[in-house]
Amino acid sequence: MAMGTDTDDRWDRNHAAPSGEPPKGSEASGDDTATDQEALEQSMGMHPGGDVRPGQTVTGTVVQISGDSVLVDVGAKSEGIIHLHDLSHRRTDRPEDVVSIGDQIAVFVLGWEGDEGMLRLSKRRADETRAWSRLEEALKSGEVLEPVVTEVVRGGLVVDVGMRGFVPSSHVAKGFVNDLQPFLGQTIRVRVIELDRSKRRAILSRRVVLDEEGKSQREQLWASIEEGQVREGVVKSLTDFGAFVDMGGTDGLLHISEMSWGRIQHPSELLKVGDTIRVKVLRLDRERHKISLGLRQVNPNPWDLVQERYPEGAIVEGTVVRLASFGVFVELEPGVDGLVHVSQLADHRVETPGDVVSVGDRVRVKVLYVDPQQKRISLSKRDADLEYVEPAADDQGSEEGGADASAEDTWEGEGGPGKHMTAYHAGNWDDEDPSKPS
Repeated sequence: MAMGTDTDDRWDRNHAAPSGEPPKGSEASGDDTATDQEALEQSMGMHPGGDVRPGQTVTGTVVQISGDSVLVDVGAKSEGIIHLHDLSHRRTDRPEDVVSIGDQIAVFVLGWEGDEGMLRLSKRRADETRAWSRLEEALKSGEVLEPVVTEVVRGGLVVDVGMRGFVPSSHVAKGFVNDLQPFLGQTIRVRVIELDRSKRRAILSRRVVLDEEGKSQREQLWASIEEGQVREGVVKSLTDFGAFVDMGGTDGLLHISEMSWGRIQHPSELLKVGDTIRVKVLRLDRERHKISLGLRQVNPNPWDLVQERYPEGAIVEGTVVRLASFGVFVELEPGVDGLVHVSQLADHRVETPGDVVSVGDRVRVKVLYVDPQQKRISLSKRDADLEYVEPAADDQGSEEGGADASAEDTWEGEGGPGKHMTAYHAGNWDDEDPSKPS
């Protein structure tokens, strides 16, 4: 760091010695005599032979704070003064925000001022001198520094590294950052990438640190990850088809079909950016560094409990989620759908299921048949309605017998609910959309 400042230059001009005669209280040009040296030391308020001279960095004690200056005892006959602009590289209006009475601080001796020759000191210069030494060492060693962001300016961030350091916006993150304000007041990890003492410029990079840490994390991840593992990740982004989850240096894809045992229209129904979630590793492509994840697999499969929750003969409620030419699908709970065959919709002949129910309707249905392995549940709206409206035992028995026979006749028959449930869970609707001509 250059030792001179604008203030120092003005001081030099104001105290320039006439030709051949040193001014009172200043150093003479050329060879100093013992008398000149003694006069100099006395004008500086020091004992003869004292070691406090301009250009030195010494330690002193804060003894007084005024509105725009601080008095510091550095062991001379009188205290030295630090003006507000020499107190800190940070912008401040109050000395009390920087130092307190009794603080031990390092100061740079600029010279003296006033008729009494009071020492003029700078804490800022002392801080910057130490900062430059540390930054130069950090540049050589590659040390990661952790400064606080003190300002957001055009083109980047100003950080406190004992002096003003600058992080260009292109070095704040891996990608473009539209708004830098959230970084204000935050402690960030940076590396020194450029120093220029003549221009008092220190350039630092957060992106370099993130790149290096990401590379290390990726290596650790691929050395330990295996299919079938359950791991934690952080949701990085959402798309219409799924979510990208940071698994530790590498993003994995969580497809929407693997998010829930039930149906969802968009990943935002379950997740938001920043969520920490537990996911199962479904597939790995080590050559292309791709990871396929599952969220629903870490939760119990609702089909494992359907026989307990929906025993045959039970009357339950569900929501109509799909209409087809052969019947309607009713969601009993997320991930568990049952089929009400067209013959089980009403106690009269039904030509089109839409004549009886609509998507979104809450309906009462009777459980006729459950097959957890094939993920099939056969339901009857007709039986549930009849039992509710006409609860007579004889009527229930006769209707139940008819319902069971109907379900049994049509379940395995061609075009029956068994075929359609299999197609439904396979996601094949090409030949089953009732809006298409047969």
